[in-house]
Amino acid sequence: MMEKLSSFAQLYLRVSIGVAYLVFGLDRLGAWGRYGGKNISWGDWDHFIKYAAEVMNFLPLPVVNILAIIATVCEISFGIMLLTGIWIRVAALGSGILALLFAISMAVSSGITSPLSYSVFTLSAASFLLADCEEYNWSIDNLIVRRES
Repeated sequence: MMEKLSSFAQLYLRVSIGVAYLVFGLDRLGAWGRYGGKNISWGDWDHFIKYAAEVMNFLPLPVVNILAIIATVCEISFGIMLLTGIWIRVAALGSGILALLFAISMAVSSGITSPLSYSVFTLSAASFLLADCEEYNWSIDNLIVRRES
């Protein structure tokens, strides 16, 4: 019983993190609609960069731009990897590090309640927990491991 629950919980965690990263990453590229639309956080790159500059206000703007591009590529890549079930451990570890860095940046620029209110530390911890799983059921990774055995 607990094995089935654990297997389901792991899949649920993987899918929820993957979807969240795709939603975040694609929102800033306007995939879900224009800025100001319902359930749209940024809607375009300019609004996202404005937010990123606020969160990383301790860094020069050219560095913020580079980090924003890296973060966006990572988020979309991690989302795809987690949803497809390929290189899950790498994606989960990267997700944990990315979320932790974002949480620290939020805490430095806006105070500790900001990353706590948005559960960014929770996302980071959940990602690290996913990275620590021994096997990944319902994944391409698991099919590869079975085929090699």
